[in-house]
Amino acid sequence: MSSNKEADLTTAVLLYAMRCLAEGDQQALRGMNFGPKELDALKEMNLADLYRADTLRVHCLKIALDRTVFWPMLDNLRHQRESDDLQRELLVADAPLEMMQQLFGWSSREYTRWRRLLTLAPSVGRPPELNETDTHALWYAWQERIEAREQNALSATDYLDLQQQTGIGLRSIWALVQRWETYGEGFRATPPDRVAEHGT
Repeated sequence: MSSNKEADLTTAVLLYAMRCLAEGDQQALRGMNFGPKELDALKEMNLADLYRADTLRVHCLKIALDRTVFWPMLDNLRHQRESDDLQRELLVADAPLEMMQQLFGWSSREYTRWRRLLTLAPSVGRPPELNETDTHALWYAWQERIEAREQNALSATDYLDLQQQTGIGLRSIWALVQRWETYGEGFRATPPDRVAEHGT
């Protein structure tokens, strides 16, 4: 038995109303204009009735868009979508587990599962130490971002930008930046080859 868009809408709303009734959500039912008589009728409905409703080509609903809810909802969905895309991009760029834990609250199980889903090769060992040229390039790029944002911690997007700007692996970037951040304000104006003068 084929359904249609009107029947799909009716069935979905009736199922929602029946759940509201079962959970005692009277406010939601009143918001849909269900009165005592409609609620009594709703209590008598069963799965067979819903199956029959699936053949109807009319619906008994008045649909109105609530823009005060619609736009914030879309903004939230867009934000989540962009965050998901960013997280996948970080994983493809070989972001370490510690980064994903700190920036997004990932667990090690979630990290492993997503790497497998993205068919990424397992990462083994610590990132290689950078030479002096790459270290200086990263340090100056890091300083520029910190000063521009007027905050100590970098965002996930900052880390990707640093990788693209310097060509340095994300694991090495994360390890060095985390090390530098532990030195605080006094280190921000000190080139990395003079860190020893500040003590470690």
